[in-house]
Amino acid sequence: MGHEGSYLWRLRQDVGPRLLLVPGAQVIALDDDGGALFQRRADTGVWEFPGGGAEPGQDFRAVAAAELSEETGLQADPQSLIPFASLSDPAYHELEYPNGDRVHAFALCFVWPGAGGSLRAEESEVAELAFRPVDDPPRPMSRPAARVLELYRAYVATGAFQAG
Repeated sequence: MGHEGSYLWRLRQDVGPRLLLVPGAQVIALDDDGGALFQRRADTGVWEFPGGGAEPGQDFRAVAAAELSEETGLQADPQSLIPFASLSDPAYHELEYPNGDRVHAFALCFVWPGAGGSLRAEESEVAELAFRPVDDPPRPMSRPAARVLELYRAYVATGAFQAG
């Protein structure tokens, strides 16, 4: 679908660019070698993980699976997504987009092991897709994506859900 026509887009028609609280999800999709899927944003050129805001009627897993499919072409069974962290700290997840829209995003972060399939970047949002080792991510990374990667590393090290 892309951003145009989405629930958030429709809200923006009424409220303009002012700060909105937005629930959403992010996904670290891992290939068989343990590389993570990164995507380079079409608007800013920074690297991040697939993800986005919720649409009415979606739970966090459905958001994660839908955004992964929309942005990358990969199809994940929502039940195969493993929650590992939340990201809501406004120091990392209060965002201003190039058009001036502002959000404070509350994301549940998932890992999807064994990601496979044909990659297809959603051209209006994603300039490039690449699997890279989690210890050698592409640069520059968005600040929220860098924080999600920190939370993922802590999750792997401890096995405990991370709140950030």
